[in-house]
Amino acid sequence: MNLYTSEPSGGLISNDAPVLIAGDSDLALHRAASTVEASGARIGATLRLDAALERFRLQARASVLWVELERDGGAVMDDLLEQISCDVAERKCTAVVAAPRDLVDLVFAKAAGAGVELVVDGSETDRLAALAIAMSGADRVGALGDMASDQSAERLRQLSDEVSRIASTLARLSTEPQGLKSTSTAVNDTEVPAVAADVVRSVIRARRLRDRFFDSDLFADPAWDMLLDLLQAEIVQLRVPVSSLCIAAAVPATTALRWLKTMTDKGIFVRRADPHDGRRVFVELSRNASSAMRRYFAEVSPAAVV
Repeated sequence: MNLYTSEPSGGLISNDAPVLIAGDSDLALHRAASTVEASGARIGATLRLDAALERFRLQARASVLWVELERDGGAVMDDLLEQISCDVAERKCTAVVAAPRDLVDLVFAKAAGAGVELVVDGSETDRLAALAIAMSGADRVGALGDMASDQSAERLRQLSDEVSRIASTLARLSTEPQGLKSTSTAVNDTEVPAVAADVVRSVIRARRLRDRFFDSDLFADPAWDMLLDLLQAEIVQLRVPVSSLCIAAAVPATTALRWLKTMTDKGIFVRRADPHDGRRVFVELSRNASSAMRRYFAEVSPAAVV
């Protein structure tokens, strides 16, 4: 069965491919359905998590899968998210996973691949933007290598972040990361300068101190804030879970996760499985990113780094 079509809907979403919704409660299903309906997209089915897993396994192809979570669903939730990740990786669909902040580590560990939009405690604007991005990606299902679609999806990511920022001053969204330099050049560990943890901590404190005097929207820079946090953790030999890194980014969790995924895709961050908890991952700097950060601090010292 193939539910993918390309007829226009006339709503905010530009095609009429159905959205399959899975939720862990009636309230969750209702909330997801309201978002999809508000976008103008068509709902293919609404299912509870246990029924959705079997449906997704049997589905030959769909457009977008929306999973709405309110609580930790245990093995059923894990299996569903893993199935979705596989389907997205195989270009069967795209997906949106909406969840509360206390599930961010679990959701990121199971469904953080490209093609899965994560919305954490998101506003309705955030949710509509995530669906728009997913629907844009659905245009490429079954059509690999469509560069025009890739460019449109990237532009939509930028626009959706801007719309979210303007629509709500509390959203504090920033634009999609652009122009991050490659850190692929090989380095010699013996040449990497040492950096004191106190120096990095003082920079982090100074950055947060600005919020006392200026609107934090003026200085939103989640990529740099996460780099600083991971460098500090590396120096003092601490592991950083996804939830902690999202807090360090000083932007809404949905935005932080998008940056985190981008930085990981670019090889700047590295995911490490928690050896004691299969439902959690840690994040750390790649070897080359660590070297770049340490060299940066050595170059600018003793000038102030903020």
